[in-house]
Amino acid sequence: MNASSDDDAMREEPTGLAIPVPAADRAVATARAETVRRLLNRGSARLGRVTLAEWALLAAVALFTWYFTRLSLQIHHGLGTAAFDFGLYDQGMWLLSRFKAPFVTLMGRNLFGDHTSFILLPLVPLYWLHPGAGTLFFLQGSAIAAGAIPVFLYARRRLRSEAAALLLALCFLVNPALNWGNLEGFHPDAFLSTLLGFAIYAALTERWRMYVLCVVLVALVKEDTWLVLMPLGAWVALRRRPAIGLLTVVGSAVYPAALAPVLMGALTGVAMPNAWRIPFGGPAGLLTELVRRPGSVASYLASEGRPWYLWQMTAPFAWAFLRLPSVALIGVLALGANILSTFVYQHHIGYHYSMVVVPALALGTVHALGAMKDRWRWRMLTAVALMALWSAMLWGPLPFARNEPAYWAPDHPVAVAAREVMEAIPDDASVSVHYSIAPHLTHREEIYMFPTPFRANLYGPGLTLEGKRLPAADTVEYVMLQANRDADLE
Repeated sequence: MNASSDDDAMREEPTGLAIPVPAADRAVATARAETVRRLLNRGSARLGRVTLAEWALLAAVALFTWYFTRLSLQIHHGLGTAAFDFGLYDQGMWLLSRFKAPFVTLMGRNLFGDHTSFILLPLVPLYWLHPGAGTLFFLQGSAIAAGAIPVFLYARRRLRSEAAALLLALCFLVNPALNWGNLEGFHPDAFLSTLLGFAIYAALTERWRMYVLCVVLVALVKEDTWLVLMPLGAWVALRRRPAIGLLTVVGSAVYPAALAPVLMGALTGVAMPNAWRIPFGGPAGLLTELVRRPGSVASYLASEGRPWYLWQMTAPFAWAFLRLPSVALIGVLALGANILSTFVYQHHIGYHYSMVVVPALALGTVHALGAMKDRWRWRMLTAVALMALWSAMLWGPLPFARNEPAYWAPDHPVAVAAREVMEAIPDDASVSVHYSIAPHLTHREEIYMFPTPFRANLYGPGLTLEGKRLPAADTVEYVMLQANRDADLE
């Protein structure tokens, strides 16, 4: 009995036992609790300072991001995207996320040999979490929409009115060139909406750390961003800090003239793959033509809708930037290059090439409005708002616009049937497919846009392989085409 009682006593759980906590641990816990409390109080105070206009801006940015991400996904699932230029970026990002060289078989070139878009590298981890179309479309939509933020910030400072700042930010968001670019597959150029906008804003407000960071990031978007960085540096040198401006000019000249061609040449064997877009046989031929036959250059610039393109790019701002054009001129080289190009898509607002110009025109408009007297400023602001809305209605893809984008819904019978066929293709199979099927099968090492590799088309650097049968033709396992094929695919 005594032994049993002792065992029962030993099994009883102690009650009311206080475990002493060392004083040092109590001090650490107290300090952590105090830190959390301060952070919560600080966050609450900051939220309390957010104005109604700022909440409205954030809501507008979120709404535009959601709308264009959703619309882009609908177009994509309705087979409305293509190998160029969505599929190639999706394959390149997927390869990078799997620690493989980004040799994009859809175009036969390294992803960074086609364009030096190193801005994509920090985004690769997102493909570990959610690889695919939704990620790229969300990144593009949010990057373009966030470009309204520097417009708002500078307008509030320059015009001393949050109402005017919000109105100008909304004018930026409905810009037709930005919105059509948002729907043209995926392009790293979308990041220029925010990055270039903040670079110009930082220069205007003399926030030099922000300026340097944004200039570097802009340079990483593409090899031809010198077209905006060089004028930006010239503006800074003349109006703000000569040393910083000159460094920007020199850096933006050296990078594309030396580093970018070297990298692209090493990756593809072609240093300047788009030099053919300069008319009259290149820079030398253009200068010769300009000196000897300026009339032919003028006729060229008046052809193929180039004047209409200039009108469409500038009309949404009611040409208010002409009152004080120095900031708007930051975009003049990029706009001029688009107009000059032999590549018709560059002088058409429906394509991504125009997006780089919009931040300079938008912030240039704000800068010019700030130079006007109050009475004329509000009149001109009203004109800008009306022209922005009118342009969006006439030329944009927004719900209230005249030109609503045409596409198949995701539940279209052809799209549904195509998805059923694609589900039967193994994930690691080598395939050659129709260009609208390609974006749905890009998460693999070998995918070709038919008729490549059986007959190379838009494949490799330059046109050296055009029409030739490639060795990969012997290893392709699946071919997927539409039932009614185009004549050039026969």
